[in-house]
Amino acid sequence: MSELSVNHLLGIKYITEDDIQLIFETADHFKEVINRPIKKVPSLRDITIANLFFENSTRTRLSFELAEKRLSADVINFSAASSSVKKGETLIDTVNNILSMKVDMVVMRHPNPGAGVFLSKHIKASIINAGDGAHEHPTQALLDTYSIRERLGEVSGKKVVIVGDILHSRVALSNIFALQKLGAEVKVCGPKTLIPKHIESLGVGYESNLRKALEWCDVANMLRVQNERMDISYFPTTREYTQQYGVNKKLLDSLSKEIVVMHPGPINRGVEITSDVADSSQAIILDQVQNGVAIRMAVLYLLASKINRNIE
Repeated sequence: MSELSVNHLLGIKYITEDDIQLIFETADHFKEVINRPIKKVPSLRDITIANLFFENSTRTRLSFELAEKRLSADVINFSAASSSVKKGETLIDTVNNILSMKVDMVVMRHPNPGAGVFLSKHIKASIINAGDGAHEHPTQALLDTYSIRERLGEVSGKKVVIVGDILHSRVALSNIFALQKLGAEVKVCGPKTLIPKHIESLGVGYESNLRKALEWCDVANMLRVQNERMDISYFPTTREYTQQYGVNKKLLDSLSKEIVVMHPGPINRGVEITSDVADSSQAIILDQVQNGVAIRMAVLYLLASKINRNIE
């Protein structure tokens, strides 16, 4: 297989295991490129990409922008906060105005679930979902699973627990889809109030006790509590949450085996993990950041290849 089965990256749900493996193989190549003294390649020299962020983002936006520039694409950055969206312009009008500038690809983060799918049905450009509400965040799941593969050799057969605010997390859902497609076993752990009611229907186990979850797993992916998505209180206090679901070095060292610790960021140090865990050799958080650029380069390159073929 030398090309993706899809024209857009809207969610992990819509791609195959072969797609994921192709992205990983392409990322392996680009990881070697970004570790060279000259980190730029002309692969997307004739491609124009618009980054449309209708929600705040630092790491994802910068990672995509760096990936695009490493591939020599022309880049347009759009922030809803300083745009005509504030004046009532619709999503389709906003994007069509940008597409009239001959944009080939759109990287979009949007607060509404399904925004990317909606857009893909109305415009011709290739869409990459950079996060839609509490729905999916496909490139984050790809870089997370790629980082597990890099550290442990493979994803198949590994046990991964996702800890924290599963209810509001697009990272959790995309990770569940990606891990299962690659043959991993997945559990979630956190306060019952932060676990979706029908999580078992996804083939995912639930463990309320953090120590038991950590003893079971090979990898713990620690999620932050997304206070900005909460309109009610889901647990008594942050201190109580940390006591029950926060990971510190003492807890890690007391386990019967060494596990890998991940975090998609931003980290609330001292809440879900302490600094001595975040900065330890068991944590692959900085590897995730570096791998994020390589994975996004791979996705951009593979989707652009399909655009060029369609033009031909």
